[in-house]
Amino acid sequence: MKNKVVPTILFYLMVLVIALIVLFPFLWMLTSSFKTQVDIISWPPKLFFEPTLQNYRKVFEEQDFLKYFLNSTIVGAAAVGLSLLLGLPAAYSISRYAQRRLAVFILLARLMPGISFLMPWYIVFSRLGLMDSYVALILSHMLIALPIVVWIMATYFSTIPRELEESAMVDGATRPIAFLKIILPLSGPGIITATTLSFIFSWNNFMFSQVLSMERTKTLPIAVYNFLSYAEVDWGGVMAAAVAIMAPAIVLTMIFQKYVVKGLTMGAVKG
Repeated sequence: MKNKVVPTILFYLMVLVIALIVLFPFLWMLTSSFKTQVDIISWPPKLFFEPTLQNYRKVFEEQDFLKYFLNSTIVGAAAVGLSLLLGLPAAYSISRYAQRRLAVFILLARLMPGISFLMPWYIVFSRLGLMDSYVALILSHMLIALPIVVWIMATYFSTIPRELEESAMVDGATRPIAFLKIILPLSGPGIITATTLSFIFSWNNFMFSQVLSMERTKTLPIAVYNFLSYAEVDWGGVMAAAVAIMAPAIVLTMIFQKYVVKGLTMGAVKG
């Protein structure tokens, strides 16, 4: 019994240290969002202070934050929806027909630095008159969401026995019907995982929105710039805006946490 106590204590201490390291930036940001500018920049840092909601008032009353929230929601939902529409059949095809080259090509599109796509996107959308449009942002964000959907679902489809769809095809169903009525209903955790992760990546994307959007389609990560000026940085406003941006992603992850874990682990068993 004594031999187990020391390893257990060391284990929990290690977990505590890792948790503090991971959570420290978020806790610092959260507490700073309730501080005044003087308290934020004071040194040494103030652990005890009088909380204020002034920073959040700036975000929601002085800035058109709800408009930016709506823009991010439209772009993220549309990009993920179209990525699922295209990515699910592609992932099924890769899984069932072992299309390795297609899988590697899609992976390369995800691994390439996003900045390498900016100039082609900018030229194409400028020529087509699509700058500062939802179409430009949705298509560019699909570059993020589509590979995630394909790679998660290709691995997940591989865990579903082929016999299920083959028995349906013996009974007269075509392969598309077997895919829609047999495979997809069994792939709920994988689809939720792919949807959640791709939406979060789209929601937090900064680079594409910075170049392709302007005032009409500005998204939440770009809206943080409203608190930066040449002479001063409104750290309280930046922190409050950052908390407001992170909140939907955190809530979404907490709601679907068990499905995300199940989807990732089931996809990893056979892979």
